[in-house]
Amino acid sequence: MKQSQLFGKTTYEVPKDETSINARLLIRGGFVDKLMAGVYTYLPLGKRVLTKIENIIREEMDAIGGQEILMPALQNKKDWQTTGRWDVDVMMKVKTFFDKEYGLGWTHEEVVTPLAKKYIRSYKDFPFSVYQIQTKFRSEKRAKSGVLRGREFSMKDLYSFHVGEEDLNKFYDLAKEAYFKIFDRVGIKNKTYLTFASGGDFSKYSHEFQTLSSAGEDTIYICDKCKVAVNKEIIDEVKNRCPECGNENLEEDKAIETGNIFKLKTKFTEAFNFKFLDKKGEENLVLMGCYGIGPSRLMGTIVELLNDENGIIWPESIAPYQVHLVSLGNDDNVIAEAEKIYDSLQKEKIEVLYDDRNESAGVKFKDSDLIGIPLRIVVSKKTIEKRSIEIKKRDADGFELIGIDKIMNLEF
Repeated sequence: MKQSQLFGKTTYEVPKDETSINARLLIRGGFVDKLMAGVYTYLPLGKRVLTKIENIIREEMDAIGGQEILMPALQNKKDWQTTGRWDVDVMMKVKTFFDKEYGLGWTHEEVVTPLAKKYIRSYKDFPFSVYQIQTKFRSEKRAKSGVLRGREFSMKDLYSFHVGEEDLNKFYDLAKEAYFKIFDRVGIKNKTYLTFASGGDFSKYSHEFQTLSSAGEDTIYICDKCKVAVNKEIIDEVKNRCPECGNENLEEDKAIETGNIFKLKTKFTEAFNFKFLDKKGEENLVLMGCYGIGPSRLMGTIVELLNDENGIIWPESIAPYQVHLVSLGNDDNVIAEAEKIYDSLQKEKIEVLYDDRNESAGVKFKDSDLIGIPLRIVVSKKTIEKRSIEIKKRDADGFELIGIDKIMNLEF
């Protein structure tokens, strides 16, 4: 992609009410545009990052047997009344001109449970799991912190269905492992803790995945021995001890909730009378689990953690492009060489953003740091005279000169 043609530009002006690091850097870098509080347009750079995050999530959900579907965002009032959740404060509602009301989905248990009931009846059909990556809507009273807390956002929600507790527990553990694989692949596993949280109506505990950050709204207490944590909301319940080893020396810290998993058990299957026939031909209620992770929230968390005074530092796995090719000056030979490198990289299926703009070196380098692509290649009159190019990693201080003919030997 040629940067002169890129829709969405870098800027050094951000809305006055945007104080979070993720919002300021994503807006300045041309990744998102703010439409209103809690609602953002993902521009081409931002959409590329978001799609890569979503695809990593897809791969890990597929690996544990999840099948991808796409459920409606516009939902039936009747189904929400069935579970008693129509009047929860986060529900956004719309009314048609003939006074019929619908809900905008903030979660999808009320859709997926009757959906599964239509197709599944026998014990032979279990276990199974389905997931989606869907836009969610929540009536947040205080939409803030950029893409970390929005009124419209992307969410991956997976739902599993089981004939017994043992099978539910087995899948639940698989989901835990899959989530840590996701966090590892996007570069934040070392800051993320499996965190005990309230199980609500479902079970004694649920689990959150909390990523340490000063931008976090949650307070957690970390057990260094077990490498797990406890949410402040239930710390009294566990008597200020680690639920796994009993350690009382827990370390307090701030964190962002980047995922959660629940054993729903029969809460929703009972509401919708979703039963299966066992081997004896007897009817039993189906057990459920749900597993959420927000790609857009994950994107914001990564920016909060991986940045410096100059801009974003994207992990290679989710960077909008692998290479930022920068040409300096208006010399015809420099432009010709840069174009040749650009074409060669594209032919090798290497994702490259080519800064071909008529801007100064200072502006180009400043923008390159802000955008945060992992590898920068610089072509200038000085480097051409030496038949070389300058390469610099975004997270490194210095640069290296290498021969032009060795570009394809680089690890991208």
